Amino acid sequence: MAASHDTTTRSARAGAPETMTIRAATSDGPRTGASFWARLGSAFAMFRNGKSITGLAILGFFVLVAIFADQLAPYSPTKVDNTARFQPPSAAHWLGTTHIGEDVLSQVIHGTRGVIVVGFLAAIIATLIAITIGVIAGYLSGWKSEGLSALTNVFLVIPGLPLIIIVASIFEDPPLWVIAAVLGLIGWAWGARVLRAQTMSLRNRDFIQAARANGEPLRRIIAVEMLPNLMALIAASFVGTVTAAILSLTTLSYIGVIPVTTYNWGTILNWASAQGAFQQNQWWWYLPPGLCIAIIGVALSLINFGIDEYVNPRLRSAGERARAMKKKGLDVNDAVTAVRPAASATASAASGAPSASDAPSQRVTA
Repeated sequence: MAASHDTTTRSARAGAPETMTIRAATSDGPRTGASFWARLGSAFAMFRNGKSITGLAILGFFVLVAIFADQLAPYSPTKVDNTARFQPPSAAHWLGTTHIGEDVLSQVIHGTRGVIVVGFLAAIIATLIAITIGVIAGYLSGWKSEGLSALTNVFLVIPGLPLIIIVASIFEDPPLWVIAAVLGLIGWAWGARVLRAQTMSLRNRDFIQAARANGEPLRRIIAVEMLPNLMALIAASFVGTVTAAILSLTTLSYIGVIPVTTYNWGTILNWASAQGAFQQNQWWWYLPPGLCIAIIGVALSLINFGIDEYVNPRLRSAGERARAMKKKGLDVNDAVTAVRPAASATASAASGAPSASDAPSQRVTA
């Protein structure tokens, strides 16, 4: 980096040392683009660790299955094969058939679409409401903040099951977006409370006070100053809402609250239970959708663990230290680790001084 000595300031006192101001010379002006991409990268740095990457890869697989369900499914989920009823997995039907000859694999693939659509749509609705109410309630003060907080507390105690039953009774065959909207409307309160608490700790920070003193409007303070500092909590709230929405959908479908005509993994388990697949040990009917629910739950949990590792400084430093030790070939679980400063040993050898390897090696107890 080139530098130019543009100004030299001498002190007025006798015998005072000279001071010099050095300014870095830039030929292409301020790098606004690099700053934007740096801020964007730092906002999503929570997804760079191994846990988040693994969870995102598994979740991305299910999303692709949901998008290309029509192309991936070997049969229509309602196609009946009268010659193959209650058949175990075979070359024609990889996951077997149902009691009337429907292909289980095709039903699981098409059921993935309903699970992903409801989970993500409910999470989007709940997260938008949580951001709006939680951040505004945390930034404001007085009766406005208390009123929004009271509204959040009311939605925290609203039972979701009776509301779903009422909606299911109104609609003979409720579409997926209606189910997602109901789950989103009853699932935003927890995220709003967390965001309100964090916003209350941010509103008195220096950069917020400076923006307020400059006369910045409220929408810009929230969007530009606060939201980038809340991205980790927003992402954690979104992932948690997706998990809760998927579990709620499959549970309500399994117990029959949601009509079985809506394809998802819960309805497949409902059909299997109604036809005695559990008692007759027809595992190919109930095990695949159950494993899919467990796997997508593990994926979302891994993403949440990765976000928690990024947010928590103690977990982040422990993870970075463990990865650094693995790169050096050291055992992370070893109670005693030998430490040999290679850089100082090389410098000592070059100067002819005794190296650190000649002295007894230092031992650090973990």
